[in-house]
Amino acid sequence: MSTSSVNENSSVEYTDVISRHNNNCILEDINKIQEYLECSKINFEDRLKQQPMDESSINDFIFHKTIGVGAFGRVMLVNHKSKPDKFLAMKIMKKEQILKRNYLQHVINEKQLLSNLRHPFIIQMEYCAKDVCNLYFVMPFIVGGDLFGLMSERGVLDELHAMFYAGQMVLALEYLHSLDIIYRDLKPENVLIADDGFIKLTDLGLSKRITSNRTTTLCGTPYYLAPEIIAIKPYGKPVDWWALGIIVFEMVAGTVPFVADSEKKLFYKILSGSYKIPINFSPNLSHLVKNLLRVDLSKRYGNLTNGISDIKYHRWFIKIDWIMLYNKQMVSPHIPTFTSPSDTHNFEAFVEEDASVLCNGVDQTQFDDF
Repeated sequence: MSTSSVNENSSVEYTDVISRHNNNCILEDINKIQEYLECSKINFEDRLKQQPMDESSINDFIFHKTIGVGAFGRVMLVNHKSKPDKFLAMKIMKKEQILKRNYLQHVINEKQLLSNLRHPFIIQMEYCAKDVCNLYFVMPFIVGGDLFGLMSERGVLDELHAMFYAGQMVLALEYLHSLDIIYRDLKPENVLIADDGFIKLTDLGLSKRITSNRTTTLCGTPYYLAPEIIAIKPYGKPVDWWALGIIVFEMVAGTVPFVADSEKKLFYKILSGSYKIPINFSPNLSHLVKNLLRVDLSKRYGNLTNGISDIKYHRWFIKIDWIMLYNKQMVSPHIPTFTSPSDTHNFEAFVEEDASVLCNGVDQTQFDDF
C-alpha cells in the first residue's frame, strides 16, 4: 500500500483518527490502515530530526556469552549494569572489518533505522556505544531463537503456522515500505521469535531508504535475491515481496525454490524463474507463491495496481485478522521453550573469542559522525 502525499493539515487530522501513544501510532481499525501508515511516517520523520540516541560506555555492560557470529564480529548476551534483570543482545562490529568491506554507510544507516523505527515486528535499538576497536548496537534479547533454527528442528511448517509468520512479515514490510525503506535481507536467520511466539525482524544492515524508489546496489543473500538485483537493474520495494515468496515457499517446503551447486547456476535459475511447486502446497498457497515469484515485475504481487492488498487479502491469508495480528491478539502456533530470560538454548553454541586481541591502525576519524 503506497503512502499518499501529506497535506499541511494532516498531522491534525491523524490525531482524530489514529491514537498516538508514546510517539507511536496505534492501529485499531481495519479501515484506517492508510492513516496509521501516514501517522507512522510523520512520527518517523519527527524522530529523525531529534537528537540522536545518547551514547553509552562499553563499561556500562556485563558480558555473558556469544549467541551469534557475523561478518563483522559477534553478538553477545549482556546486561546493562543499571538493569541487571533485563537481558540484551549486543551486536559487536569491528571497525577494521567495516572499513575493509566498505560497509560504514550501511552501519550508519542501520543505526539510524534501529533507533527510529517503531513496529511490533521489528527490533529496536536500546543503546549504542563505541571504542577504539568496535561499534556496539544493543537490542532486546529475543529468547526464542530464529526461524532458521525452528525450521531446522521441524523440517517444515504447516500452512497455518507459516501463514502466522508470513502475516507478520507482510505487516513489517508494509510499514517499512510506507517509510520508503526497502529491507533487502528477508531470510529465516533474520526472523527472531520472541517469548510470546511473535516475530521480530532483525539485522537492518542492508536496509535502505530510497527517495527515487530505485537503487542499483548488488547486495543480499543469494537464495533470496530478486531477479532484478541479479540482473543489476534499478530496483525498489518489489524485491522484498520476491523474498517473501521465497521464505513462504521455504517454510512449507523445507527448502528454497531455487537450488544449484554454484552461484552462477543459482542466479541463472532465479533469472529464468524455473522452479517446481511441491505437491503438499494447497492451491491457495501455490497461487500466492507463483504471483510473488514473478520475474516480470509488471505481474508480481505487491507491485500491481492494488499494491499490498493483493497479498494481504489473498485467499491464502483468509484466516488472518490483520488488526488482531498487529496487536498480538492472535494465538501463536509456537511458544518457544526457555527456562529463564537469559536461556540461550534456542541459539547455536559458539566458542568464545579471546577478548585480549587488540585492533591496530584503525582510522578513528572515519567514525567521528557515528
